[in-house]
Amino acid sequence: MSKEPNAVKVHILDKEYLVACPDEEKDALLSSAKYLNDKMTDIRTGGKVVGMDRIAVMAALNLAHDVIESESVDTTQLDSYGTRIRELNDRIDNTLAKYKLELN
Repeated sequence: MSKEPNAVKVHILDKEYLVACPDEEKDALLSSAKYLNDKMTDIRTGGKVVGMDRIAVMAALNLAHDVIESESVDTTQLDSYGTRIRELNDRIDNTLAKYKLELN
């Protein structure tokens, strides 16, 4: 399989994002996006947090807490998760910036 990334559409809080992702990681990305969407939807539905940025931060904090509390996760895995989250965040930021430029 190719390691060359392709654009994958993910939907989070009623918005569509294109994320570069190798074919072999597509299913994991889609599952991750669905899981994140579910968490963010729960937070938004709760009504205590307003604004996409704040909802995203609360979801990230909740997910980080879940990982840290997990008995099966060691610090090496946490570092790996942190790196992966930063990479995905960079991809999302780059894609959003690209589309903002195209819209202007």
